[in-house]
Amino acid sequence: MVRPLALALASVLPVLLTGCVGAPQPAPRPLRTAASWTPPSAPEGRMCLTNLSQTYASFTPLPDQYYGAGCSAVGAVKLASLRSDAGMLQLSNLGPVTCPLASTLSGWARFGVDRAAQQILGSPLVRIETMGSYSCRNIAGTNRLSAHASANAVDVSGFVLADGRRITVLRDWNSDSPQVRAFLGTVRASACKRFGTVLSPQYNAAHRDHIHLEVGGGRPFCA
Repeated sequence: MVRPLALALASVLPVLLTGCVGAPQPAPRPLRTAASWTPPSAPEGRMCLTNLSQTYASFTPLPDQYYGAGCSAVGAVKLASLRSDAGMLQLSNLGPVTCPLASTLSGWARFGVDRAAQQILGSPLVRIETMGSYSCRNIAGTNRLSAHASANAVDVSGFVLADGRRITVLRDWNSDSPQVRAFLGTVRASACKRFGTVLSPQYNAAHRDHIHLEVGGGRPFCA
């Protein structure tokens, strides 16, 4: 009895196996890994970089950095230069800035600062001097993180013109020259139209040597 049963199974098994070979298999579910996952903000980030490149700014995208204590530089770039009406604008002492800050700074530098320099002082702008951008610190006198802690702010301290003049916030905010005062006042007013927060020497003594420019935040504030 065993031998006939074995022969019967031997004849049926190849048919069963043939039916399994052509059967459709469920598609394997892809693994969701950090390398393949795209964050929701990525399209906005790519659009910002595209818009920034269209201003002819020279920059390098930076990898996202998380430094702890709530400090980070996410979606940031390293700006090498910005575009003016006549050429390129140099930048000094500038660290990582978020792409939205870089884009806003680009428009302000060309249309708010360079053109003001040409119209009021008779010479184009060649360099913007800063006191830095990213810094993991709180707002002075508070326990709240500064916008610098997320690379969303830059402190501008001075401007250099093509004719060699150097105008600084510390020395020239109350300059004896009405043209220089008008230039700095125009620069500040233009910044207030573009940035979320602008703090100048008019705000407090802590800003006597620079103009704080910040994107994001809540209600616009200009002082």
